[in-house]
Amino acid sequence: MTQEPVTVWGRPERGARGPAAAHSRAELTAVAVELADREGLSAVTMRQVAKALGTGQASLYRYVSGFEDLLDLMSDAVTAEVALDVPLEDDPVEDLVALAVRTKAVQLRHPWLLDIPPEPLRLGPRGLDYLEYALRAMAPARLPGRTRMEAVALMNALVAQLARAELQAGRAHTHRQAAQAAYLSEAAAQGQRPALAAAMADHAEASPAEEPQALFERTMRRVLTGLLSPGPSR
Repeated sequence: MTQEPVTVWGRPERGARGPAAAHSRAELTAVAVELADREGLSAVTMRQVAKALGTGQASLYRYVSGFEDLLDLMSDAVTAEVALDVPLEDDPVEDLVALAVRTKAVQLRHPWLLDIPPEPLRLGPRGLDYLEYALRAMAPARLPGRTRMEAVALMNALVAQLARAELQAGRAHTHRQAAQAAYLSEAAAQGQRPALAAAMADHAEASPAEEPQALFERTMRRVLTGLLSPGPSR
């Protein structure tokens, strides 16, 4: 009979057979997170984690079934850094914007999070707590459960995209950014793209420069307002 698939969260901490455990999933996770923080996600392998623990690679399979389990453990561990004890203010948009800000801060501290292949159901205990908090934040909007779940997914996808853009902007060379900006300005000034020229002129007049955090909050607020507004399709 085929066994039902079980996540790392549904299996015991270690198998019942074999010698006594010398380590724990928490230790494996901490070592893997430290490696990823220091050298990036590509540095995290079962072999390197075992080496850092001073054990053989085969021994790790007492605690996890494979690398995907390790990714689940790592992502859930750092999700715990998103504060969920912040009182909700009964304003779904502002509460979610504040949650998005805290989420982005964690992603900037652990950039490797953005390299983990996205999976809609990559949720552990802390991820479930995060989802519960976000859904409670939306309670005053009185939206269907499906709409609220979709809103959380879209919010997190946008947070990840904006965090990635912020990291890349910080790494970009100034002369390259200047060259790209000049090319865009020249293209707009040629007269062949009037909509682009008008949009750039309006943007320059309204806000010559904006801090990344202010831009992030404004973008999230605008998107979440649209997502949580009741409409005929809902």
